[in-house]
Amino acid sequence: MSELAEQHHAPAQSGFKSLAALAVGSIGVVYGDIGTSPLYAFRQALMPLAHDGVITPNEVVGPISLIIWTLTIIVMFKYILFLLRLDNDGEGGTLSLLALLLKTANGHTVFLTFLGLIGAALFLGEVMITPAVSVLSAVEGLKLVAPDMGPFILPIAIGILIGLFAIQSHGTGAVAKFFGPITLVWFIVIGVGGIAHILDNPYIFKALNPLNAVEFVIQEKFVGFVVLGAVFLTVTGTEALYADLGHFGRKPIQMAFVFVVYPSLLLNYLGQGAFVLANPQSYTDPFFLMFPSWSLLPVVILATAATIIASQAVITGAFSLTRQAIHLGFLPRMEILFTSETNTGQIYLPAVNRLLLVAVIILVLSFRSSEALATAYGISVTGAMVVSTTMAMEFVRARWNWPLWRALAVLGPLFLLECVFFSANLLKITDGGYIPVMFAIVFTIIMWTWRRGTQILFNKTRHTDIPLMAFIPSIEKESPHAPKKVPGTAIFLTSDPDSVPAALMHNLKHNHVLHEKNVILTIKTVNKPRANPENRYQIEKLSERFSRVQLNFGFMETQNVSQALGHLRKGGVKFDIMSTSFYLGRRKLVCDPKSEMPRWQGTLYVALANTATDPSDYFRLPTNRVVELGSHVVI
Repeated sequence: MSELAEQHHAPAQSGFKSLAALAVGSIGVVYGDIGTSPLYAFRQALMPLAHDGVITPNEVVGPISLIIWTLTIIVMFKYILFLLRLDNDGEGGTLSLLALLLKTANGHTVFLTFLGLIGAALFLGEVMITPAVSVLSAVEGLKLVAPDMGPFILPIAIGILIGLFAIQSHGTGAVAKFFGPITLVWFIVIGVGGIAHILDNPYIFKALNPLNAVEFVIQEKFVGFVVLGAVFLTVTGTEALYADLGHFGRKPIQMAFVFVVYPSLLLNYLGQGAFVLANPQSYTDPFFLMFPSWSLLPVVILATAATIIASQAVITGAFSLTRQAIHLGFLPRMEILFTSETNTGQIYLPAVNRLLLVAVIILVLSFRSSEALATAYGISVTGAMVVSTTMAMEFVRARWNWPLWRALAVLGPLFLLECVFFSANLLKITDGGYIPVMFAIVFTIIMWTWRRGTQILFNKTRHTDIPLMAFIPSIEKESPHAPKKVPGTAIFLTSDPDSVPAALMHNLKHNHVLHEKNVILTIKTVNKPRANPENRYQIEKLSERFSRVQLNFGFMETQNVSQALGHLRKGGVKFDIMSTSFYLGRRKLVCDPKSEMPRWQGTLYVALANTATDPSDYFRLPTNRVVELGSHVVI
């Protein structure tokens, strides 16, 4: 997948073969989650309708019609044809869209930021449930192969999940090459499985008429509303579809959906519906029961592989989203490891991996079945969709200059539809739906606290900072009290290029020395996925001994300062890395009872700051050339 993603950005690789290869790769990474929803979605939709084990024909056709038109309206029209066009230099996802909107935000910055954080938090909540419900639903198929396997379902599922998270540190580059072909086989199998039964009862073709979906909800009233919550399980993973835009590009993702994913899903759901119409007792597990007994074990194995791939895709998405959040200033620095020497997109965050593993295992042990877990699924997905539609409205107005009436005419009906689905899923709150909501609230509070606390800290320290341009002439004066001049270059990292870095002040105060060359270095994350190489750095000579340098990185890039400084030397800035020292200021934060933040939030901010990765590791500085000088700050 990574090699294909690299090729996508090269104009020379625009031929049909490259496009087809990217489309196959996207099937494995982008559509893994939505492709495994037939395992449980239709089954969950039928459960509220089963009265003493009896299902009427209209109670089968109605949910299938809802499924078909949910796939068509939400996935095809919203994501495939519309939302994929809302990209930030080729990158997609909630935070990427937020970064783009903040460029042109006029008085809506706080609202947009908070909305983006909620969307990102809801996606992370979805990531925790996806591996648990997907793997469990596949492994449960073993009970149909060997009924005695029932007691071993949970241990097998937990073993698979532990193995899945254990391999993350080794990278997924080699495995990713097989993701696309395996998932392609999966879509072919579920499509063929649907075709084999689609004529079991031709009455199922009534589901193609959207009026049957509307009529079903009206007739069933409250039960129909409950079924809507289960129907939405068919479109889980669509936010990941948007987030993975930068890996493959719009055309390959669209091509894969139109020619493979959409037809396979439609055929399978129609086949499941016809099979239940012909065999009403099969509503308890229509997906596996419609396969002949001789093929059941291979299908269970293939389903397990497909769910592992789907889980891998959302785990990778969580890593990418977290890195974006760090670079955009919503989370403290975390350890980011790279599992490929050629592709910086293949990353591994140990802290995030541990958190996901613990959460997933707790979910599996708490709910113990995919049916119970599915009740908790959906709220985070629908919530994230409502957020993305709201942000899309702002995008078309701010970036495409659409008038308000046009934005409402195009996106208003979609927004209302998603609100209906969201309301239907809220009914699951007491059955476990509170879990993703709780996760989302916690993640939103953490990201908002870090953003707000960092801004307060910046404003507070700025009042005591000394202006850099006033400081330089005074320190360079020849006087008996002037600091001793030492050879070499000192690079001072700071977030405020207009003020004297605290590390420089502490160096003068305690060591009474000033280097021959001094560089005030600021690292800036631009609101683009990748900074242009020609704009990687900006150099300003302030005096004979002082220079100011700004390094620019995109929010999808690794902030490798050592590597960027190598390019700086090629650009004409002369310094010997072996005679260069990097000075970092380390702050010890203490809560102030009179802070602008509530005490609990200030305590949380200090705790988050204490967990941040060492800046010398995060910025890839040569460890033997780093000097840290501490200070005490009350916030």
